[in-house]
Amino acid sequence: MTATATLTAPPQRRASGRRPNYVRRTPSRQRKSIVLTIVMAVFVIYSVVPLVWLVVNATKDQGDLFSTFGLWFGSDFNLWQNIVDTLTYRDGIFVQWFGNTLLYVIVGAGGATLLATVAGYGMAKYNFPGRRAVFAVVLGAIAIPGTALAVPTFLMFSQLGLTNTPWAVILPSLISPFGLYLIWTYAVDAVPTELLEAARMDGSGEFRTFFTISLRLLAPGIVTVLLFAVVATWNNYFLPLIMLSEPTWYPLTVGLSQWSAQASGVAAQPIYNLVITGSLLTIVPIVVAFLVLQRFWQSGLSAGSVKQ
Repeated sequence: MTATATLTAPPQRRASGRRPNYVRRTPSRQRKSIVLTIVMAVFVIYSVVPLVWLVVNATKDQGDLFSTFGLWFGSDFNLWQNIVDTLTYRDGIFVQWFGNTLLYVIVGAGGATLLATVAGYGMAKYNFPGRRAVFAVVLGAIAIPGTALAVPTFLMFSQLGLTNTPWAVILPSLISPFGLYLIWTYAVDAVPTELLEAARMDGSGEFRTFFTISLRLLAPGIVTVLLFAVVATWNNYFLPLIMLSEPTWYPLTVGLSQWSAQASGVAAQPIYNLVITGSLLTIVPIVVAFLVLQRFWQSGLSAGSVKQ
């Protein structure tokens, strides 16, 4: 009887003859990770605590606001009652301010996004005399803060007779140098010139090419500009403050500021709970808009990062 021996071959090494190097996490890297985690946790707490304070205190009545801990609920849950009181105070002036803000955002921010998209695309894909001069003007406009132009804008609108009208807020909001620059730089790589030349060879006009081809490729940049424009217009305070004197045209920012001054003035009225609840209602549309648009924003930005 013959016994057969089975031999197991030793593990082969790589062709280079070297053992694979395993990356070990050094203590210094671990310390860096811990430090970064702590720093990010501090930023998160710094950002979330004011929001938590706002939500918690919007559930309190006027008495609990000054007698209970700021980061905990009061004796009664009065969120719904505070919302009703805010919406019905002074014949529903808050609802009118909300409508004014929507008007300024839809016309102002929407128009700014449209103008920035058309102008930025034209600057990126068409050559014309004075292109560099326009580029310098756009960069200069970005460097100048909006508050520095508020007083000259007020004087100009005052001579035109447009102060204390919605146009005093809408017209300055239509100009977005940063949005134009963002679309400009994004369109350079997002819209291939070869694709435009192929469309022209097929007989497609410039407007048809823009609306059927370029607009889809520019969607992530457009959404980004729209988010910036909506947030800037929704939170706009200084320009409406100096342009408007009639409370019926106030946006939410100026109206809530007037309520806060009314609650802390000489003839103070106990409406701090309305100011806090109104502030909570003011940030809800911005959060919703960001969550809705963020999906298109992230998907569009990541689409171009994958090689086919």
